Amino acid sequence: MKRRRRLAKNHQDRPGRTAAGRSSSQIWAGLAVALAWLLIWQLAYLAVGQDLLLASPWQVLASLMYQAGQVHFYQSTFLSLLRIQAGFLLGLFAGTVLAVATTRLRWLQRFFAPAIGAVRATPVASFIILALVWMSSSNVVIFIVFLMVLPIVWANVAEGITKTDRQLLEMAQVFGLTRWQGIRNIYLPSIAPFFTTAASTGLGLGWKAGVAAEVLSRPRLSLGSRLYDAKIYLETADLLAYTLVVVVISLLLERLLLFLLALISRHFKLRGLGEGI
Repeated sequence: MKRRRRLAKNHQDRPGRTAAGRSSSQIWAGLAVALAWLLIWQLAYLAVGQDLLLASPWQVLASLMYQAGQVHFYQSTFLSLLRIQAGFLLGLFAGTVLAVATTRLRWLQRFFAPAIGAVRATPVASFIILALVWMSSSNVVIFIVFLMVLPIVWANVAEGITKTDRQLLEMAQVFGLTRWQGIRNIYLPSIAPFFTTAASTGLGLGWKAGVAAEVLSRPRLSLGSRLYDAKIYLETADLLAYTLVVVVISLLLERLLLFLLALISRHFKLRGLGEGI
């Protein structure tokens, strides 16, 4: 009997141990890949042999540590985040509203489709140069990010609305659900995967477009301006250090966004789905 209990307990503990072992192996695999790329980078630096063309990982790390001790580094990072996130949120909101409006009113879809197509087809540099004529450098960044995010959100959310199950909508009418209950229980679950894809894609694209806009418009305190200054003064280590900062912030923002969207989705699953049906 004791042996059976011991075997049963070991069997129950095995899934947890397996999951922990899998997580540990993934961490070690990630570290191995990172070390391999650092080694490739160091070998490339030795092969080039010129600090002006390619800095070593240690030079970039030293530059990053120096920049981390400067007040303007945090000011530039914070203001870049503020501008780019403002444009992203505006594009997210406007794209969602436009998607709802164009799926309900077909003439609006026909009216806005050429403009959205033109935005997608035009190089972002052209919009940046035009925006520099129209507005201040800080507003250029917000406008460019807004312009890049809006078409992505509009297209994905509109697709999610049009692919909503019509049988569920008819069932909602039969059971006498209110409009809000229909939105919460039917439309939101249908749109959620499309919205998540649009938000994550738009965030990455908006971040890159925003930094590019900062490089060309050069707001006084911004990561883009720091990148431009490093290029002008041929500070390759600083250039790579700021590039690394941009990449890391972009990855962290995407993870944070997906985490928040997962929390919101869990909230609606617990309180919204199935209620009133």
